[in-house]
Amino acid sequence: MIPRYARPKMTKIWEPENKFRIWFEIEAHACDAQAELGVIPAEAAKAVWENGKWDIDRISEIETETKHDVIAFLTNLAEHVGPEARFIHQGMTSSDVLDTCLSVQLTQAADLLLEDIEALLKAIKNQAIDHKMTIAIGRSHGIHAEPITLGLKFASFYAEFVRNHRRLKSARHDIATCSISGAVGTFANIDPSIEAHVANKMGLRIEPISTQVVPRDRHANFFATLGIIASSIERIATEIRHLQRTEVREVEEFFAAGQKGSSAMPHKRNPILTENLTGLARVVRGYVIPALENVALWHERDISHSSVERYIGPDATITLDFALARLTGVIEKLIVYPDAAEKNFDMMGGLIFSQRVLLALTQAGASREKAYAIVQRNAMKVWDEGGQLKDYLVKDSDVTKHLKSKELNDLFDMNYHTKHVNTIFKRVFDEV
Repeated sequence: MIPRYARPKMTKIWEPENKFRIWFEIEAHACDAQAELGVIPAEAAKAVWENGKWDIDRISEIETETKHDVIAFLTNLAEHVGPEARFIHQGMTSSDVLDTCLSVQLTQAADLLLEDIEALLKAIKNQAIDHKMTIAIGRSHGIHAEPITLGLKFASFYAEFVRNHRRLKSARHDIATCSISGAVGTFANIDPSIEAHVANKMGLRIEPISTQVVPRDRHANFFATLGIIASSIERIATEIRHLQRTEVREVEEFFAAGQKGSSAMPHKRNPILTENLTGLARVVRGYVIPALENVALWHERDISHSSVERYIGPDATITLDFALARLTGVIEKLIVYPDAAEKNFDMMGGLIFSQRVLLALTQAGASREKAYAIVQRNAMKVWDEGGQLKDYLVKDSDVTKHLKSKELNDLFDMNYHTKHVNTIFKRVFDEV
């Protein structure tokens, strides 16, 4: 991942130093368990912890010759540990180290992403509360529909990211397994208790049955979850982009002093952050298909998944971490224009109250088909000729024979559409 879209904490998870530290801990904890069983001398296990070191450049040098990263690491480790190094990696296979390490890294990444979502939820909730009753127009198909509040938009985003938080916690649990089962996963040359010990020390659960690798449906689920979260980010970003359009301008990204929107047009204030988020979401979703295709490996293992995961593990988590943090900043600094929202609300001459008039006519005795036709023909006059829907309705005898002037006027009351906002907020936030 390029530095432009990377944050230090997440990046460090995927740096060689962290990876080799995890590899070392896996091997050292396995030695402790082997020593406990009497398979290797206790002194050897102690020597691994005391003398165990590694040098990234030296590992790379060895790998140039061996063409095998785990062997290169073990060779360099042995150079530091000394003769006791012959007891390292007893009965283990490379996948035991690689897959268990990947599980640790993905759980570390998930923990950061969960923190990111929690920060985003806080920002969204604050905006929802601040604009709980800020009237706006709801749109379907991009066309004015009926009144809502901006607070309801934010409440919807909040509920979605509560689900995303829950999904990611579940995916983290699913991916957090340890496989120390040896060649083809039979434990022929290593006792299952070794796996249990390493799993406990590394904060993982044992993999109930591995082939020679952790089953990749776990990873597919993890990356699919990241893809869903990315889609939720794009949903919010797209909404902000639409609402920032000049013709709408109900909200706007914060525009800093000295910021430039266009090299050609000095007046421009573009939604660059949410456009950026839309693109980053596409990148994260792009990693879902390779993760799904990794599930079908040959027999007990092959390495067709390996090259894929070297890309998507770091890139998907680093990108999503950056995107969540950027979206949180956008939400925190988002500028809202209630006057513009009200202006847009009044734009269509009261057409947004058409359903209420329709229902009132049916309550007054008109058939639904007749009521719909009455309201629609008057609404079409507003579309074609301008003016106010109410003014056309009061001149229509088919309306006035069912509804008195005051009754008709009451149908255009805004409070009717916000009367259950508190109920929805209580459902979402469990508070009024």
